[in-house]
Amino acid sequence: MKFSCLFFIFLVFSFFPLPGQIVDSLKFINLTPKEFQERSDQTKNVLILDVREYRDYRKGHIKNAFNIPFTRGLDVAADTISKWKPLFIYCYAGGRSKKAAIFFYDKGFRKLYSMKGGMIGWKAAGLPVTKRKPKSSERRVQSMK
Repeated sequence: MKFSCLFFIFLVFSFFPLPGQIVDSLKFINLTPKEFQERSDQTKNVLILDVREYRDYRKGHIKNAFNIPFTRGLDVAADTISKWKPLFIYCYAGGRSKKAAIFFYDKGFRKLYSMKGGMIGWKAAGLPVTKRKPKSSERRVQSMK
């Protein structure tokens, strides 16, 4: 008798979240790199966020992506960006973009997309990468090295 009651309680709490509890998959949509590209191209008024560090962004990023490093700047972005604007978020391997999506969800954003596999997956899929051209002062420093 005890076993069946415990088993029933286990089943209830395993399959039905507690009130106020939201599963991460309900907070954002996790897309493959190809789905990420197609959906961001088809959606109007999107903002693509690269949450990697600036040095990584400079080496190569998705066209029209803005760089807001996960380690700093997300609070300012959350206060500045419209909460109704679709946010497409990616990072290096996919972990930080999920955390950033949860962060934005907690700030009231509801149109959130994270890319599975990050830039590693994007490059592996053969999708286009844009590189930021160094400013003239940066080119002079590089030529001196």
